[in-house]
Amino acid sequence: MGITVNAQLPLPADLKAEYPLKEETQRRKKERDREIRDIFTGKSDKFIVLVGPCSADNEDAVCEYVTRLARVNEEVSDRLMLIPRIYTNKPRTTGAGYKGMLHQPEPDKDPDLLAGIIAIRKMHIRVMEESALTGADEMLYPENRSYLDDILSYEAVGARSVENQQHRLTASGMDIPIGMKNPTSGDFSVMLNSVTAAQSSHRFLYRGMDVTTGGNDLAHVILRGGVDKYGTCIPNYHYEDLIRLLNMYQEMELKNPAAIIDANHSNSNKKYKEQIRIVSEVLHSRSYHPGLQKLIKGVMIESYLEEGCQSIDSMRIYGKSITDPCLGWEDTKRLIYEIAERC
Repeated sequence: MGITVNAQLPLPADLKAEYPLKEETQRRKKERDREIRDIFTGKSDKFIVLVGPCSADNEDAVCEYVTRLARVNEEVSDRLMLIPRIYTNKPRTTGAGYKGMLHQPEPDKDPDLLAGIIAIRKMHIRVMEESALTGADEMLYPENRSYLDDILSYEAVGARSVENQQHRLTASGMDIPIGMKNPTSGDFSVMLNSVTAAQSSHRFLYRGMDVTTGGNDLAHVILRGGVDKYGTCIPNYHYEDLIRLLNMYQEMELKNPAAIIDANHSNSNKKYKEQIRIVSEVLHSRSYHPGLQKLIKGVMIESYLEEGCQSIDSMRIYGKSITDPCLGWEDTKRLIYEIAERC
């Protein structure tokens, strides 16, 4: 056989028992989950800002970042809902490169998935206890979310996973918002079909069980730009794109129409400073059209303590991305205050 078993992973219930949430942390998560649900259902007009590193590669740096974010949150929480990006598993186009803390708790050491599962749970809990904020992660491996389903307040399905049936069906059993990104081709129909599937009830195999889900009424779209057949980035955050999305949503009659605009990736062509301008344009489009005001619930921004990115093999700078380039903290803070002023 071509598969070697490296370790037997613990059951999610056993890991949760070993690394439990405190009662106060559980209470705070329920409160934030309710506030976030109210935004997606239209009961609250707060604007969501999903912000944080491209990859959560270092526990201390991530916790310092989110602690800073929590201080800003105290000033803007009447208008904004800040959700830290704590992305612990990274899709890789060719399969090569750093795959996130889940795979490598120490970025320059060999993969260790058992140690990784423990490390990401401990990091998420530390973030929650030190900042009182609850975070977002990417659902790269549907079965692994069971180790974090009591912790996360938001999840995203990436451009390379959005057509996968297991991702769509697993999303239908979640009780928090799940954002479906458009595929790398930029096709809106694929993304909206994924939302349709996630909002429906399904029966399927999950972690060795025959399960039935009730459907997730908070499933929605994330626009992240696309790439054409020549490899050229085609952004989809412009006004015309947003109107097209609004019209398609209205035709499909989905529950709780909602969109998050990813300001990086193929929307910025990974030119991280462009995120500032892109967010500004999205806010302008949103203020101009009442339908977009309701549809666009927030933005996603890649940001870390230090701007730019660095090689994983370098003498690494603390708080600087080892994957895609990110905004630095000072630019991030100014951008959050600007968003708050315009919302």
